[in-house]
Amino acid sequence: MLRLKSSLLKLSRFTSARCMSSNLVNEPIYSFTPGSKERNEVQEALKIVESKTEDVPIVIGGEELWTNDVHYQVSPYNHKQRIAKFSYASADMINNAIENSISVRAEWDSKPLADRAQILFKAADIFANEKRSEILATTMAGQAKNVVQAEIDAGPELIDFFRFNAQYALDLEHQQPLNPDPNIVNSVKYRGLEGFVAAISPFNFTAIGGNLAGTPALMGNVVLWKPSDTAMLASWLVYKVLRECGLPPGVIQFIPADGSTFGNTITSSEHLAGINFTGSVPTFTKLWQQVGANLTKYKTFPRLAGECGGKNFHFVHSSADVDSVVNGTIRSAFEFGGQKCSACSRAYIPKSLWGKVKQGLVEKHKEIKLGNPDDFSIFLSAVIDKPSYERNKTYLDHAKASSNIEVLAGGNCDDSVGYFVQPTIVECKDPKDKMMQEEIFGPVLSCYVYDDADYKEILKLINSTSSYGLTGSVFSKDESVIEEASSVLRNSAGNFYINDKSTGSVVGQQWFGGSRKSGTNDKPGSPHYVLKWVSPQAVKRSKVPLKEWKYPSMK
Repeated sequence: MLRLKSSLLKLSRFTSARCMSSNLVNEPIYSFTPGSKERNEVQEALKIVESKTEDVPIVIGGEELWTNDVHYQVSPYNHKQRIAKFSYASADMINNAIENSISVRAEWDSKPLADRAQILFKAADIFANEKRSEILATTMAGQAKNVVQAEIDAGPELIDFFRFNAQYALDLEHQQPLNPDPNIVNSVKYRGLEGFVAAISPFNFTAIGGNLAGTPALMGNVVLWKPSDTAMLASWLVYKVLRECGLPPGVIQFIPADGSTFGNTITSSEHLAGINFTGSVPTFTKLWQQVGANLTKYKTFPRLAGECGGKNFHFVHSSADVDSVVNGTIRSAFEFGGQKCSACSRAYIPKSLWGKVKQGLVEKHKEIKLGNPDDFSIFLSAVIDKPSYERNKTYLDHAKASSNIEVLAGGNCDDSVGYFVQPTIVECKDPKDKMMQEEIFGPVLSCYVYDDADYKEILKLINSTSSYGLTGSVFSKDESVIEEASSVLRNSAGNFYINDKSTGSVVGQQWFGGSRKSGTNDKPGSPHYVLKWVSPQAVKRSKVPLKEWKYPSMK
């Protein structure tokens, strides 16, 4: 305990008000107004990122490596612009990374938690200050986010994940058992998992990559981090900063790799202790099946955490505020091109409000600007890559060909320079059309208009239409309707919003995650998340000799 207090004091120069998680404060979001210092810095940083192709290595045990299996990360809005060059690790290299990780695991796990936490506190402070413009620029150029979306993600959310999880971990260490008997000392040690954790991160949030790899490492684990090919440069910067802040070699291995090769290799290792995943349902399902098939070879039952997307809804009641519905739905459906796991993809609107809502959506749509991230007046840019573009195009073609669907706005796409998909609004006559049921992961909003009196049936329809259960919103001024909707839709959304859009969860405020096919709902951004990555050991120490073996009843 004395050692912990001493270590905590050392953190004071990196942070303030970190004694208790209740004192944590979210990192402020910059506004990037014309002429502001932060705007000028990001513009200059973006020019640098776009002007070169950075080499991104494989890193195993601190050694930077390359193979002949070379790939490039391109800017989605200009697919001729290469911003990163990287190579895929082979299966043998991944196995070497596993062995190297296991060799440093015990030493890392035995390091005081306060020392491990200090690395994340320092990294958060660096991203809040000297590296802020650079991490935003890599996210803008690599993932085609406008400056605001890049800021929300690679700025405050990444910073908050590091700071909050570090503090949550320190708070967890203080959670100890009862000690009612003065002759017995009860305690708990929060050990890392016995083996390695595989972190598989997505393209759409730089912050998620930092969290998936950084949090298990914080809790004493060794990690193999497979970053997304289409978020490689931003992930590499996060990794470099962690190393600069004192992360020892081998604790997190940086492993660009083919998805199948990586998945097959990690699930075949006897040392697999966990998978921390964000991505598609088919990929997570396959990983889970592989783990199940290999259970007998593992030294421990692996922990699996996964977040897999959603078909998120906005339910609008006749008592709803129309402006809130229109503005919230435009934001949720189209910011970052609908490529947020939480984006609104289906909306249910009563006939009595449809005229006003439709007019509002279409009018706002006319103001939306699609373009390159260096233009700070855009609302969205290109979708991430060719497969995403083709998937969106398939749904747009379906909408234009179907007699049950009316395209109200948008509907076109163009990949001649970048993977641009117009924000699109459609009205579906069939609430079971695939536009209303399937995750599109693009800037496409499907609307279904219902008779006002049928809202109870619509709530049941929303609950049964999709296999996902991530986010959803209810817009209503009627408290009885809100209460009813909350009950019927209890299992339809892990993040449930009332009179607000379905996106925009904030670390520490709206703990994020869903169930059903949306994932394991482990709630990153909450104090509970860090507990996923430890194996607690309960310790009982007796201060007096054990002098009797008989029960009192035997005398």
